[in-house]
Amino acid sequence: MTAVQFNSRVIDIQPKLMRYAMTLTYNLDDAKDLLQDSIIRALNFRDKFAENTNFNAWMHVIMRNTFINDYRRKARTSKKDTSMDEVPYLSNFHSTRETPEMFMNEGTLRDTIQRLEKELRVPFEMHVYGYKYKEIAEKLDLPIGTVKSRISFARKKLQSIIAN
Repeated sequence: MTAVQFNSRVIDIQPKLMRYAMTLTYNLDDAKDLLQDSIIRALNFRDKFAENTNFNAWMHVIMRNTFINDYRRKARTSKKDTSMDEVPYLSNFHSTRETPEMFMNEGTLRDTIQRLEKELRVPFEMHVYGYKYKEIAEKLDLPIGTVKSRISFARKKLQSIIAN
């Protein structure tokens, strides 16, 4: 694949990648940064792309890995407590409405998380701390689908509690 063809495919897939970046970061600015970093990484490694394979999947894997690497790097270098902006599922308040930071401090948020049932809280906390779904499933001896649904339920329940 020529450089022009490769660049054209990257441009074509950009809207899909932006949507995926939003699902990972829940923040427009972070999503834009992730998109840019992922495209740069893909351009740097375009010689690694095997023709006749799924370009969309290849780009999505690059983006997911970039997100995970950046998240872990931030967690490693951070010497302070995790802020709301660094917790992907808790920073899903980027609209014009009030954000949790305006009325809820981190201690209160931790207390709110602790109020979740153990079966929801444990997978949620593990996910926040950077564990992959597969790792959580293995450690808790649960099917991966159950882990995903429990994390989703925990997130929705926290959003509901915070909204009230």
